[in-house]
Amino acid sequence: MTIRILAIDDSPTMRGLVAHSLGSRGFEITLAEDGIDGMEQLAGADPHLVITDINMPRMDGFGVIEAVRASRTHSSVPILVLTTETGSALKDRARLAGATGWIVKPFDDLRLVATINRVLGL
Repeated sequence: MTIRILAIDDSPTMRGLVAHSLGSRGFEITLAEDGIDGMEQLAGADPHLVITDINMPRMDGFGVIEAVRASRTHSSVPILVLTTETGSALKDRARLAGATGWIVKPFDDLRLVATINRVLGL
């Protein structure tokens, strides 16, 4: 089975890094440039996992987490936050909104894959 991941980040460079890192390991990646774009692509991507940045225009990562959790069809999909933010208050806010985990940029490819595998029980 191919694992589908929806990766949401406003940085084209970061989207490219995530796509390369995970795509080269067999994951099917759908990329979105901000939270609104990500939510528009959610149903079509039908992801097993969502990765989202926090600081984005139009809809930030907290909005993404809340919208996914409120979704009728994808409310139980694990959500990993991938961000430069390290503050405990932001981590707590993300956790309370429904985030599954938090990874700080820049990310290590192997650690990201290991976290995804652990979250998905692979």
